[in-house]
Order: sequence, then C-alpha cells, then structure tokens
Amino acid sequence: MAVEEKVGVVTGYYAKIGVAGIHLTDGPLQVGDQIRIHGHTTDLTQTVESMQVEHAAVERAERGSEVAIQVRERVRRNDQVLRIREG
Repeated sequence: MAVEEKVGVVTGYYAKIGVAGIHLTDGPLQVGDQIRIHGHTTDLTQTVESMQVEHAAVERAERGSEVAIQVRERVRRNDQVLRIREG
C-alpha cells in the first residue's frame, strides 16, 4: 500500500515553461521520486524527472530548499507536495 508524506508546498507556477517552484518544508526530494501535488482544484501525480536549485540541475534537494520541477499540468500556489512511497 502506498504511503504519502508531505515534503513541501508550491510557491509559484510558471505557465510558459510548465515549471512549479516548490519550498521543501518537511523533507528532501530527489529525481525519480513519485509525487502528488494536491490542492483545492489540483490533483496531479507524476515522477520527478528533473529538478533545479538556483538554475543548476540537481539530483537531490534537502529540506529547506527552494526547487523548480517540470510539471505536466497547472499547479497553484499553496498546493501541497506529497512524496509517494510504497508502504
């Protein structure tokens, strides 16, 4: 059974490039993680395929970081970012 754990919150969405800005408030995130972005009108599940910190590609970012990831759909400020782990 899958377990969801909060790792952060969406701080912005950049429509032209399809990128979400995320503040990692509760845990680390790495490329390959399965995530769910959930809010009032948002419910998106996808794999993190690439991630940047201050315009530099990274494989992993720790709690407290501001990261940017490519997203398939529009997300909104304050949406919750959850990492999905197989329980």
